[in-house]
Amino acid sequence: MAERSRARAFCLLLRNLFLAALLYALIYGMITLVSDPSVATKGKLGIPAFLDKTGPTELIKTTKSGVQVKFASSSKTVTINPHANVFNRPVTAVKANDDYLGPRPHVDTEADLKMLVEECRGTYLGIEKMRNVFDCLQFFANDEKRYYSLPESSARASAQDPHQAEYVNADGHDNSLDNYVSVEDAVAANKSDIGTCPGPIIPYHVYWTGPATWRVEVFIKSYLYTQNLACSRLWLWLDSDKNPNAVRDMLNKDALFARFLPLVDRGDILVKAWKFPSRIPLPNDEEEKNGFGYYSSPGRPNSRGEKAVAENIVEDRNGQQWLVLTPKQMTFLPVAVSDAVRFVVLHIHGGAYFDMDVLMLRDMRPLLLPKEHAFAERWAAHAHPGDYNTAIMSLTANSSLSSYLLYGGIRMGLNFHPRVLGRMAWKDGRDQEFLMLETAAFDPIWTEFNWDREGRCTVPCLRDYGAAFKGKQGALKDEWESYDGPQLEPIKLEEVQTKELRLRGAYEQIAADDVAAPAPSRREKRSREDDENVPASAAAPTSKGEHADSFQATVDEEAELRKAGVVDDYILAEDKFPPNNRTLENFFRGAWTYHIHNQWLKHPEPSSWISILEHAQDGFFARDRTNPYGEKWTGPNLMPYNYWPEFV
Repeated sequence: MAERSRARAFCLLLRNLFLAALLYALIYGMITLVSDPSVATKGKLGIPAFLDKTGPTELIKTTKSGVQVKFASSSKTVTINPHANVFNRPVTAVKANDDYLGPRPHVDTEADLKMLVEECRGTYLGIEKMRNVFDCLQFFANDEKRYYSLPESSARASAQDPHQAEYVNADGHDNSLDNYVSVEDAVAANKSDIGTCPGPIIPYHVYWTGPATWRVEVFIKSYLYTQNLACSRLWLWLDSDKNPNAVRDMLNKDALFARFLPLVDRGDILVKAWKFPSRIPLPNDEEEKNGFGYYSSPGRPNSRGEKAVAENIVEDRNGQQWLVLTPKQMTFLPVAVSDAVRFVVLHIHGGAYFDMDVLMLRDMRPLLLPKEHAFAERWAAHAHPGDYNTAIMSLTANSSLSSYLLYGGIRMGLNFHPRVLGRMAWKDGRDQEFLMLETAAFDPIWTEFNWDREGRCTVPCLRDYGAAFKGKQGALKDEWESYDGPQLEPIKLEEVQTKELRLRGAYEQIAADDVAAPAPSRREKRSREDDENVPASAAAPTSKGEHADSFQATVDEEAELRKAGVVDDYILAEDKFPPNNRTLENFFRGAWTYHIHNQWLKHPEPSSWISILEHAQDGFFARDRTNPYGEKWTGPNLMPYNYWPEFV
């Protein structure tokens, strides 16, 4: 009896182990299927081939509420209105003024940062104007002549010695030139060459972890749409502590980022591997104001000639001091990695840091050229002088201030939260070295969201961060309550229905041309430099994948849809997302950026403010429209934004 019980228990154990293994294999297989870009890409080709192979009757079904269509990139069957969908909806109901900012500022133009602060804050202690965002935006939009200036020739950034530049490769030749290229000799950008800058090239830093998403796409496109590209470089830092193959995966496996590979090749985007450095160079604190707390008696030199001169600081035999992190500190740092990254990269490389959920609306260069260009933003309408927000931040590389903030984060218990460091700087009397721009500059609805705003609402008047994504008729109330501008010129919708077949045909040819092009060696070189695990023979992707939850139809697919009655003449009265009077010209005019504030799960509805921004950028990259500075796109061909099936 005992032997039979043991046998039964053994069989039961085997069965349970088998079922557990089967369940594990099933879960692992599903995760692998979803996460493998090569697999995911195959399901992102539109409606394709299905219409021809299985016949439209299996995919298209007419119902009382519309026509049901199954897109290959989505598991859902979408019911759409043939008279009002993304294939035939006009972009806008009014005439758009694309070049609303006028000519781009001269390459040496500098902003008076203190004036920008004081005009929107008031006095340092009184902050009388701080909550009046409308007036601040009016100042930004209408008074450039007051706060923008072109220094005397000898004082301009372009007249300085590239050898002394604070940025690595500021002259495009590793800071080896005796002079920057003159404005007359500067080479304009073209499809394969980013051109030359008659002045220092400024790095723009962003940090990302994981595969690219729509947030990466909209940030990069906003950067390309607004910045002086020959004089800027976008440094995309990928978390290689978490994924050692992050750079290789982004350059060779990421379906969405594939559309930006020509910009990597041209030099606009530098994909860099982020790993917490074990040691960081520091300037000597001769005035003893950086908080290093030098020992009265430095330690004895070790075998490498290094001696400890303060906690976490050593000095080598050449007199260079280094911030050294212990293994324990290295393991703690990744807890708040994004907070720390911005202080580290700006201390080492200088320039500006941006969170990925920021949309650029104006050229940032005039804010970054002044000799004293250290700044961040106020945290909402908090009146304390130490309440910073560092979603956007600029610091001079290897400076006393950058060293102080970096070392302070370690001294404060590895806490790099901006309000913690800001309060520290205020207590130490160093906050006024780190200018605090008001929210109107970078995040104009923050005071509205927190109910702290005084005076009039902004234009548009948005009261929550989800509002910019809403396009359904009647979804936003009183968004134009503060608009004082001229009446917008309406257009005849029946005459401007989007020529979608022609546009998509052009984009499809763009994709075909890009796929046929050989993988340039520059990208392979960068990949090898930034990720030692990338093989020298790494090749570029051979197909252009799309978002996992969005789609793009080919010309043939759209033709099939039209034949099947899925697309018909547009009827305004039947559209849930009708074209309206929103244009980018009136999207927080005067602000340099708009902060989305995460909103990771939201998609821009048709005719929403974010959708208007997408269409403006798509038209620019298709060479049909200009950017806000009246410039035409001369760079590599770039695929447009995708459609979201739920809004078709």
